Amino acid sequence: MELEIRAVRSSDIAALVDLALLAWRPVYASFRDILGPDIYPAIWPDWKANKRRGIARLVAEDSGINAFVAVSDGAVVGFISYRLDVESRTGTVQYLAVHPNHQRKGVGTELNRFALDRMKESGMRMAVAETGGDRSHVAARRSYEKAGYTGLPLVRYFKML
Repeated sequence: MELEIRAVRSSDIAALVDLALLAWRPVYASFRDILGPDIYPAIWPDWKANKRRGIARLVAEDSGINAFVAVSDGAVVGFISYRLDVESRTGTVQYLAVHPNHQRKGVGTELNRFALDRMKESGMRMAVAETGGDRSHVAARRSYEKAGYTGLPLVRYFKML
């Protein structure tokens, strides 16, 4: 698959929202199954609206977000965004999503590598990415590992009071 990676444009936002909602639907279904009917809605009462708002911020001039899309045959098939912390010299991946029809084809890995190269060019000495440990995040974990990240197993607990 031939990929072009370029900066996100305002005209990409609708496609990115559609892509993100498709790509992350299994993630939030998994979270709902794991956390149950009390905790899940307390944390994510409307994950779709939250993602729409976050993706719209990718093109805001004052956001401090670096965002790029992967395009194949004229269609956006994935995107990555990250922030740079000049003081700690750390780049932090904010979003990584690949359209379900294009997953497991190296798109996420290429987006990761592209972002890591830009971070390094910007003077960062470390990159950080966070993803889930459940089954819905297997592809994301694989993508980060292929790009050279080292995972640190963590467990986050929740309890309604």
